[in-house]
Amino acid sequence: MNRPPGGVPRLAQIPPGVVTLAHPVLLAPVAYQRMAHPDGEFASALAAAVQGAGLVLSTQASVLLEDVARLVLAEPQRGPLWMQLYLQHDRGFTAELVRRAERAGYEALVLTVDAPTSGARDRERRAGFRLPPGVSAVNLAGLPPVTPPALEAGQSALFDGLLRGAATWRDVEWLQGLTRLPVLLKGVLHEDDARQAAALGVAGLIVSNHGGRTLDTAPATAWVLPRIADTVGGGLPLLVDGGIRRGTDVLKAVALGARAVLVGRPYVHGLATAGAQGVAHVLRLLRDEFEIAMALTGCATLAEAGPSLLFGRSAPR
Repeated sequence: MNRPPGGVPRLAQIPPGVVTLAHPVLLAPVAYQRMAHPDGEFASALAAAVQGAGLVLSTQASVLLEDVARLVLAEPQRGPLWMQLYLQHDRGFTAELVRRAERAGYEALVLTVDAPTSGARDRERRAGFRLPPGVSAVNLAGLPPVTPPALEAGQSALFDGLLRGAATWRDVEWLQGLTRLPVLLKGVLHEDDARQAAALGVAGLIVSNHGGRTLDTAPATAWVLPRIADTVGGGLPLLVDGGIRRGTDVLKAVALGARAVLVGRPYVHGLATAGAQGVAHVLRLLRDEFEIAMALTGCATLAEAGPSLLFGRSAPR
């Protein structure tokens, strides 16, 4: 890996194609960011652009995807701009959403595959959470309502109703055939799923447990990541999220097999505190801490950060 002017280690070969990042940190898709700050996703997108970080915009963003793209695509130092997707119950609506992302200039699609239904979020229920007035998933405006199926005695509203529309491997193939954009899968935690995804030719995997907000007691991504890396080898780019709080966490993720990480909660905290400047500050802190961690562990390049950095000769299996 080469060092560009200024000595910042760059990370290459992130999908789609070969994308060079100033540092291996992207902003994860987070819904309804105008709940945290009036500028919402606009602030996060600007911060990512000026800090050279990638941005993955949520399907449930509270601003239009086209407006975000217009805001940052011309920035010369920006990282990749990707669009996260939930497959909607109306596949025609999903197809149009994909076409909108293509026309706007998004460079990859990130299909979330680990949340066909919401998890048991007890704190949200106890708090009686509702979206505040003026905040909504504006990119889903016009989505036809779900028509609940007629259930017979003994049938389940979840298993015989909602989950009939859950994404399958056939839907992944459908999406790949629909779009010219690379497709990454987000939410993979099992080696068998990683093998199947690789067989379908996806552009990359994001090892993710949805920040612990979908299935409680799901394994930590740091535990799963090296197993999936062993399964797919170096041919399928891996990214990871979940629990990234400091630059040392970024280096650990790289050592365990990730090409880059995605952060969620830390930048939302920055957004709530100081808008775009807060998000930029979080990204800069992570970058500086990451480079310090590289220096203190003797890693002049990211290629030198492998499992032995953490575990000696080999990682535990």
